[in-house]
Amino acid sequence: MHPLTGEALTPDAVAATPPQAIAGLIDRNPVAEVLISADGTATMLFVTSFDDPVATARTLSDLPAPEGTEVTLAGNPVIFAQVFDVLSLILLAVPPLVIILMLAVFYLNIGDRRLSALAIMPAIVGSLWTFGTVFALGRQVDIITVIVPIFVIVMGSADGLHFITHFQDKATETEDKVVMVASALRHVGVPMILTTVSTAVGFLSLTFTGVKPIAELGVFAAVGIGFAGVISLFSLPALMSRLTITPAYTTAILGPRVTRTLERLISTRRPAIGLTVLILLFAIVFIPRLSVDPDQLFFFKADDPVRVAFETTEELFGGATPLFGEFVYDPATGLNGLAGIAAVERELEALPGIRKVFSLADLADALPPDQVEGFLSGTAALPFGEMVSSDGLRYIIFPSDFGTDDLRGWLEFAEDEPQIKLLTGMPVVWDEIARLVLRSQVVSLLAAFLLVTALLGISYRRLRETVISIIPIALTVLTLLAFLAASGIQLNLMTAVLSSIVIGVGIDYAIHFVAAIDLARASGAGYAFRAIRSAGRPIVANALGIAVAMTALWLSPLAIHSQVSMIMWVSMTVAAATALLVIPALLPKEAIDAISHSTVEDS
Repeated sequence: MHPLTGEALTPDAVAATPPQAIAGLIDRNPVAEVLISADGTATMLFVTSFDDPVATARTLSDLPAPEGTEVTLAGNPVIFAQVFDVLSLILLAVPPLVIILMLAVFYLNIGDRRLSALAIMPAIVGSLWTFGTVFALGRQVDIITVIVPIFVIVMGSADGLHFITHFQDKATETEDKVVMVASALRHVGVPMILTTVSTAVGFLSLTFTGVKPIAELGVFAAVGIGFAGVISLFSLPALMSRLTITPAYTTAILGPRVTRTLERLISTRRPAIGLTVLILLFAIVFIPRLSVDPDQLFFFKADDPVRVAFETTEELFGGATPLFGEFVYDPATGLNGLAGIAAVERELEALPGIRKVFSLADLADALPPDQVEGFLSGTAALPFGEMVSSDGLRYIIFPSDFGTDDLRGWLEFAEDEPQIKLLTGMPVVWDEIARLVLRSQVVSLLAAFLLVTALLGISYRRLRETVISIIPIALTVLTLLAFLAASGIQLNLMTAVLSSIVIGVGIDYAIHFVAAIDLARASGAGYAFRAIRSAGRPIVANALGIAVAMTALWLSPLAIHSQVSMIMWVSMTVAAATALLVIPALLPKEAIDAISHSTVEDS
């Protein structure tokens, strides 16, 4: 825009203008400070989309840059375009790899290909039904809900694994299919129901967060877990009764070794005490360092082109995402109403973290009155789009390097200043999300603990068993929170709610182990060892299966998904270890009676 005539400057006109004249035009242009970097090597272009901003971002990214020119794209549509492209990759590539990894782990523990496939079959079907439900309801998939089928596959396979493992164990004693099915249902039927409900409860606790994407993740994952549980309970007994089972687990690579190792570990309370003390020290040191990450690009890796583009824009112009607001302004006052607004702008610019505030008030002293009137009336246009509404004057804040305290200072100023109607923008949205993340962490954790404790209390009707079942998962959550701080992952929209999911999933191990202990107790002393032989192998297989399968998320180019993988590795490992080691240490001495231990050593 020519600063004197207000006419557009065409490429031909610029090319024909001497450099000295261009420098003069820039010096006299009232928006040059906003659009040109301090070193004069870069300029900012505003692109206004009148239809689909994401499609516009994709179109711009496909355009070749002019020779000798470097083009950097930044802004929310660029983020959304990149994320949408990633979602299709996750949906198509990650679930099949998750299934392959889980099958491999299950086979290492079961030693039978058919049974390994049957163990995971209910979860796969449940995942398909879940996505069918999502699309039938007209819901869209986002970066959080896209991992619902993965959660359903890895966590919904626990029931099938426990049923098949016990069925396989019983095959060493009888060939009667009715007896094997009845025994499996008697030993793991009730725990299967409890674990399905407890896992679903862990996900449903996310509905208390008040954050819509997280709540949808909780609801749909809970539905999928329910589908998988129902299929496991009703389909597997019928399918297994038609198969001839060979107890091949005795030759499985991990199965017998896992059982023998666990038996040796629980023969004394020292491993459980050592593990508990280590977890408590880890939590005491690192949990106080836990912090919330307000970065709106938290789901992108450090070298992702989107993050690099934003960092480049911030370096040149102070911020890739400007803030927007509106001053109180009556268009009928014309130029007379701009002086007071200009004064408020200067006060805003004096606040820490603000590089420049721009509105039409900045043009009042720089352009002829008739041109300013043209902008106010809408007959002339600026690169920033419409700047006047029926009762207000739009303004743009271009930030420099700012923090959360700076942003909240701006918001407090806007709230106290009667001349300002509104201040908003993505930095404001993400600051509010950061607050919601912290609240979500507290609310979902409390809800998950209370719901799971109530479920166990109603089911067991005995305080001792309820408390014993809760202790391992409490230690697991402490480990998870400390790991977040120690690894520098920080709390964000996704990581803040994983602790609630871990409660619902990790409690499954305690439920199955406590059920095995109750059944083994009737046979006398040493019942902890018999419980380990019954439930230890499937618990370890499931925990290892979840951890290994979640490694598939490293295929995703989004940082948030690899973080989920790391968190699940730590959480599932600790959940299984605390359930299998700490629970026996809380039992009476007869549970690990020396007579039974001698039997273990002989084996």
